[in-house]
Amino acid sequence: MAETASQVENVLVARDGDCAVVTLNRPDKLNPLDRVTIAALLDVVTALEADRGLRSVVITGAGRAFSAGGDLDGYLSLYRDPQAFRVFLDTFYRLLAAIERSDKIYIAAINGPCVAGGLELLLSCDVVIAAETATIGDGHLNFGQLPGAGGSQRLPRAIGALRAKHLMLTGRMIDAAEAERIGLVAEVVPASALLDRTLAFARDLGGKSPAGLRGAKYLVNQGLNGTLESGLQLEIAYVHNYATTEPDATEGLVAFKEKRKPAYGCA
Repeated sequence: MAETASQVENVLVARDGDCAVVTLNRPDKLNPLDRVTIAALLDVVTALEADRGLRSVVITGAGRAFSAGGDLDGYLSLYRDPQAFRVFLDTFYRLLAAIERSDKIYIAAINGPCVAGGLELLLSCDVVIAAETATIGDGHLNFGQLPGAGGSQRLPRAIGALRAKHLMLTGRMIDAAEAERIGLVAEVVPASALLDRTLAFARDLGGKSPAGLRGAKYLVNQGLNGTLESGLQLEIAYVHNYATTEPDATEGLVAFKEKRKPAYGCA
């Protein structure tokens, strides 16, 4: 993979074909999501969104952790400056919203502890693959804190309200197997195979219709914002337009009939 650094070395970006690999890069501090890192991540995500050649983005952590969450010492300073703290929260919100609204598929590769803000970053991604050695938890209440980057809203939508409240109230860490069982993780793999498996998943996406990938992500995320009935109507309208106007929809069927690989359009 070809690797480049962002404007701050807290975040590294590498390219593997039509996939970008974004690595949180403060392993000595377990990759905290401080305001400098959050701002750098937002810059990276914004730049990646403009790259029409990308289909997917992998987010992982350097060293032994994905992210242990926020910088507690930094929070002490932020709490004394309400305006700066609000800017931090707004920037974190914009980062995670940008990931959710992106045309790219975001894959979290959880290589170790993923706590608090790390969990909130995980929850904004589309797919989560974890190493067997990974541990995941909310952890905010262990230090008298509350999730401020969507944890209290995205977690119950991901695993249900009762399980979400249990994780939030206890602050306990769960292993990768339990995270997979409750639907927080899609796949669990040996730690040594995590990046290879994640990149293989991303390469598989590269063979699918960019418009189809974009539509599937949009329908799920947008549908969750309303009722089941509104989501069903959204699906009907979107699929009708997709099938009757998007060349990839016809190309997929023709290729199947002709027993060949589809030649899908660009992203």
